[in-house]
Amino acid sequence: MSLQEDLAAVQRSLDNLVQSVERVEQQVGGGSLEIRRVRTDAGHLRESVALLNEAAPTLRRAEARPDLVAISDDPYNSALWTDSDDEGLGARDRHAP
Repeated sequence: MSLQEDLAAVQRSLDNLVQSVERVEQQVGGGSLEIRRVRTDAGHLRESVALLNEAAPTLRRAEARPDLVAISDDPYNSALWTDSDDEGLGARDRHAP
């Protein structure tokens, strides 16, 4: 399944959940703390899936692997390091304390 198909399936399941919660709420009444919490949690899930649906194109791009870059095993040209400081030691003509 594609990401969009999976998200659509989740949305359908949440719609079924919300309908079921509404039926239960009609049977037990909407005043109890428990049913209000379940209704609120279902609403939060719907909001989260909507946000995930909006972010899906961005998420798909993030999953793509970057191109690999080959790094040669050949030694570097020592001229690259001319006039560079040794890390933590300062210039070559000085000594560490």
